[in-house]
Amino acid sequence: MTSEVNAAHILVKEEGRANELLAMVKSGEDFAQLARTHSECPSGKNGGTLGWFGRGQMVKEFEDAAFGGQKGETVGPIKTQFGWHLIKILDKK
Repeated sequence: MTSEVNAAHILVKEEGRANELLAMVKSGEDFAQLARTHSECPSGKNGGTLGWFGRGQMVKEFEDAAFGGQKGETVGPIKTQFGWHLIKILDKK
């Protein structure tokens, strides 16, 4: 069972924008560069990297998506109280 996830994310206010960015990721654009350019979260300046986190550390919708994804996968858009997220699963343990 996965106890921790290492993830990066991009946070934007509109679902349409999140879908545009997801299409860019799927077409091969660099997730970290997109996070630096477009994310509205302070983590964006670090390529969206959040580091390792366990259950109970993130809002439920975000956590469920992060723990439900596979290593290397980008999941989303996921809506939380903060906006719309794309989450890149970097690693799991």
